Amino acid sequence: MQPIQTLDEFFTRSGAEVSLYHMGRHVTPCPRSTLTTFERGEMAWPEPWQGQARLAIMFRLGDMPEPAIWFLALPLDEQGLLAPAQRDAFLNRLLETLGRTVSQVGREETADVEHLMKDNPLAFTPNVTFQAMLNARATQDRGLTASQHLEPVEAYFSGQQAIDWQALGLQGIADYVIRMDPSDAEALAFRLTKLPTAVIHSLCYCLEHQTFSDTLVSALRLRGETAAQQGDVETLSACIRAVGNADSAEAGEWYSALLTDTAASGPDVLAAMAGRGWQYLEDGDRLPLFLQRLAEDERTDFANAVRDLALIPRLRLPVMMALRDAPEESPIQRRLAMMMSQRNA
Repeated sequence: MQPIQTLDEFFTRSGAEVSLYHMGRHVTPCPRSTLTTFERGEMAWPEPWQGQARLAIMFRLGDMPEPAIWFLALPLDEQGLLAPAQRDAFLNRLLETLGRTVSQVGREETADVEHLMKDNPLAFTPNVTFQAMLNARATQDRGLTASQHLEPVEAYFSGQQAIDWQALGLQGIADYVIRMDPSDAEALAFRLTKLPTAVIHSLCYCLEHQTFSDTLVSALRLRGETAAQQGDVETLSACIRAVGNADSAEAGEWYSALLTDTAASGPDVLAAMAGRGWQYLEDGDRLPLFLQRLAEDERTDFANAVRDLALIPRLRLPVMMALRDAPEESPIQRRLAMMMSQRNA
């Protein structure tokens, strides 16, 4: 029998039940085929974050009573492909823990497998919103009921019941967003202007992982623009992030309007677009304008931001072309010259 060389092969040989989720830019399901092809070195990771492929692996081995969860941050090379050394070291440690027998795994071995995350350089701890969204999505995917925190959130967002917003739990908001149907989104859009700022922030940080209706996108844009007029950059950025995964023409138009307004496109706004709304930068006009604003503002880390965007497979070529085509003496060319001089120093 051939030795196990990838995590995907380990789960196949062990007969594990496996569910994968992206945990980098968004909490979204990750097809098993993506991991398979990525580990073979045949594709770049589709949603890189800070030079890593961040992944939640939820699996059940042998007679595990409940699934275990690994949060792994697999290092990427400059092309966005797997840099395999740390993955290989982790896999070797995993196989040694199981005595290199993975076809029949019992309760003792599975306990050892769960403890492999201790002192593991690949392990990471997602922030609380990512954890809440993963729990909400995985619970729904497994056909289980939502947490007890959902009911008061439903009552609050529908406006049917007066509830102290400070009593709302983040997990309940995450459950609500994952299970939100079109009528829920319409009701939420109507309520958006009335929600306290703290609730808006928690809601937005959950919404950024989900698609939803144009009506809600419009309401978020209005709330964001109102915040901008009041000098509340944090709420503006949260609303920009919230529409980042909505797949909406209006969200793209809003990004364009913000980028056209030099006063509106500060570092926080640019970071929100690049981190959560990068799909809207896949546009022949919007991307060069984004890079221009990034280069113009001395407060931004131009080199890291460009490098991070260029790791996204769909943006790699457009970013390189936009940089190449930037006019001489432009802020972009000046920043590129600084990057070259620092590299050669």
